[in-house]
Amino acid sequence: MRQQLEPLVRRALTEARHSLPSGDVPIGAVVLDATGAVVGRGHNRREAAGDPTAHAEIEALRDAAARLGAWRLTGCTLAVTVEPCTMCAGAIGLARVERVVFGCWEPKTGAAGSLWDVLRDRRLTHRVEVVGGVLEDECAALLRDFFRTHRDGDPA
Repeated sequence: MRQQLEPLVRRALTEARHSLPSGDVPIGAVVLDATGAVVGRGHNRREAAGDPTAHAEIEALRDAAARLGAWRLTGCTLAVTVEPCTMCAGAIGLARVERVVFGCWEPKTGAAGSLWDVLRDRRLTHRVEVVGGVLEDECAALLRDFFRTHRDGDPA
């Protein structure tokens, strides 16, 4: 199953690289409908947009909702290079995304199993299937390279 998910995360990796020219942390996301067609794309734009909510996942959810003409993304999969934070996990759940596939874990802010598990919290009305660690090494390498050159190796 993991091998079938790798192309999804590769698409997110391609999207992540669009963050680099603006100096944003290279995180990318894509939303796919039930047929596997990409219906939303996003990459970090916090620096470029001056917007603290311009995370890759939020950008991809907004794009998908606009293209589909509906905020409910039932049956959709969101692929992202890094484990979503609490803000993004909340938005993913509210959008009724069916599944999240991500690359590397984020032990400092992750909300899909690392620090919190917002996406699968039994107290919520919608729970999301989560598959983490897909192309983990490639996704982590992109972040390591970025932080090495932009923040002297300090990913905080």
